[in-house]
Amino acid sequence: MQGLERFCPDGGLRPAVLGILNLTPDSFSDGGRHSGTESAVAAGLALAAAGATWIEVGGDRTRPGAKPVSVADELARILPVVGSLTAAGLRVSVDTTKGPVARAALAAGARMINDVTGGGDPELLAAVAEAGVPLILMHHQGTPMTMQVAPQYQAVVAEVITELGQCLVRAEAAGIPREYLAIDPGIGFGKTVAHNLELLRNLGRIRRELDRPLVLGISRKRFLSALTGTAYPAGDALGHVLHGLLASECDLLRVHDVPGTMQALAAGRP
Repeated sequence: MQGLERFCPDGGLRPAVLGILNLTPDSFSDGGRHSGTESAVAAGLALAAAGATWIEVGGDRTRPGAKPVSVADELARILPVVGSLTAAGLRVSVDTTKGPVARAALAAGARMINDVTGGGDPELLAAVAEAGVPLILMHHQGTPMTMQVAPQYQAVVAEVITELGQCLVRAEAAGIPREYLAIDPGIGFGKTVAHNLELLRNLGRIRRELDRPLVLGISRKRFLSALTGTAYPAGDALGHVLHGLLASECDLLRVHDVPGTMQALAAGRP
């Protein structure tokens, strides 16, 4: 697949692992754990040492019901950490939906942007195009404030494919080459448990029809707890099992627990 090496640069090994470094103080699973730059940088270095190809720094709220933070607050949270991690030689991705944040993060050394709105901000697309870096486009329905109120689809897989295709067209029109683009079906972003399961059963179809690297983010999602009847962190166990089972359908796994994911992947490889 053209451009796959941009997302899986470690000798073509796939799926690559993207370790989540959440700098929001009120995240549902790990909020406040990395409230200072020194702590956050140490956590990022630990994720890389455990096997993460990318460290993804995020300073905004995208969980269900969350209100977005300001550009100034997001930048204050992430820029010192991005600069320190890139200075240490790590590949850093930034999880943001805002053009000014993407631009500043790329200037600070970030090498990829992950946008949960699928390219909703034209300024973000322009910043990525100018920097010549990869971009992950995620499918979503609604906003974090509303997305889990009553998500509805007639045919969730077909609709996600169509809408991600539209995201790709929009990004290419903004000047981002297709080989710099990856897709994420947006598990948990405006989907019921049934929608999520249907998408997981059809990851291969989504990847094949759109012909782009596929990113999967199921780590610590609420639907895992719904399936197991247990709250976090017990749901991590099912997440690791799914990572191992779905590895062949994905190119990049976005995870919180890098060591656990690496063990699951190792168990599934010959």
